[in-house]
Amino acid sequence: MTDRPHPLGQRRAGVLAHPTSLPDGRFGALGKAARYFIDWLAVGGFTVWQVLPLGPVGEDRSPYFARSNHAGDPGLIDLEWLVAESLLEPSDLDKDRQTALSRAARQLVATPSEQAARFADFEREQAHWLDDFALYVALKHKVGGAPWWEWPEPLRERDPHALELARQALGECVLEIKVQQYFFHAQWQDVRRYARSRGVILFGDLPMYLAPDSVEAWAHPELFELDRTGRPIRVAGVPPDYFSEDGQWWGNPLYRWEVHQASGFAWWIERLRAQFALYDIVRIDHFRGLEAYWAIPADAETARDGTWCKAPGVALLSSIRRALGPVALVAEDLGVITEQVASLRDHYDLPGIRVAQFGFDEVPDSLHTPYRWSAQVVGYTGTHDNDTTVGWLAGLSPEARGRLCDYLAVAPEHLPLALVRLVLSSVATMAIIPMQDLLQLGSDARMNRPGTVVGNWAFRFSWADVPAGLGDQCRRWNVVYGRAS
Repeated sequence: MTDRPHPLGQRRAGVLAHPTSLPDGRFGALGKAARYFIDWLAVGGFTVWQVLPLGPVGEDRSPYFARSNHAGDPGLIDLEWLVAESLLEPSDLDKDRQTALSRAARQLVATPSEQAARFADFEREQAHWLDDFALYVALKHKVGGAPWWEWPEPLRERDPHALELARQALGECVLEIKVQQYFFHAQWQDVRRYARSRGVILFGDLPMYLAPDSVEAWAHPELFELDRTGRPIRVAGVPPDYFSEDGQWWGNPLYRWEVHQASGFAWWIERLRAQFALYDIVRIDHFRGLEAYWAIPADAETARDGTWCKAPGVALLSSIRRALGPVALVAEDLGVITEQVASLRDHYDLPGIRVAQFGFDEVPDSLHTPYRWSAQVVGYTGTHDNDTTVGWLAGLSPEARGRLCDYLAVAPEHLPLALVRLVLSSVATMAIIPMQDLLQLGSDARMNRPGTVVGNWAFRFSWADVPAGLGDQCRRWNVVYGRAS
């Protein structure tokens, strides 16, 4: 228990910026880059830093194609921290990143030290996920990256004897992977402590689904709709919507909800427990999937071929609340939202999400128009799935742009920051602004284009992009609108 105020219990403002978007992160974002950004947030009167999921990513770099409930992305590890801990030499910073991480891992386990003792504690306390994850990654390296359902049958089926032989044969690689996870988690907790010292809380994001080629699907296939070979039977997605006329075919395996419910949702409870070890607030991405989900046959050509199926959201959220108490959850309730989804969200007093851009598109009197917001929402200019505000404005029809100018009582050239101020001034208890919108960047800075797999998740800003007085300007706004601490 803690005597800190509930993170959703007061007016706050925050910035959405994934660690990979931070500048000066050549040696890893979880060091100077993160601390400098936190300092900038504090100067600006922001008390929330929202990030995307922090797990390992694949070739598409999507943090939403989750490969583990617990693991962190080694690409974020700060190498300079390893130098400070005498696990690397300064000259190692000029080497290949993976080579440097491997050297640091070997140094840690070879030399008795305080860090080595902390790693031993971490390895023991996190064994319930770390053992499977490290072996899974080591096996993928050994077989050239093939998905787990293409592995030799004894490994695919997790034959105990085959797994033990693999652990022995791949022992050095397995240990390095465990040490890297220790580095990530130790550094993230350092970031979290630093953020708290500056009055900033961390707002994380929980993907609704896991990737088909994930340690979760390999270690717990009974929890997912998989065939006997491990391939998905039906996959997740959404029907046609604002983002895609054919809907979105995500490819994640769906859950066998009856199995989860029979266990008292133990896997989900542990999943949320791990999230709150990282963050102060957690957004449940695609929250509507807890009430009903779009199930698409795995061999379907598009998401249009899916159907709606019911999910046990009431039973799940009740179990989470009994196990974890009044944790700070936010429902990402965008998309096709029915009365049943809204009722599920409201029954547990979960803030929903409102996006100002959606309030000024072609649909009149949208729930996203700010005069229709309530205090029980998190307000955004746009999300990681939206175009930047500058890019979005460029694509508006003259009629929609004129309506927005009338609403804000500003000339067109003042619209980008006027929309930022509109969200900050709104009744929403929490207001979140993507960094791209504070910097007034165009579509080239967009984080993601839903329904596409190329060219996403690569945005990184430079401190040269940040006007010298922007932090002070943001603080004035946050003070005026009652959001600064």
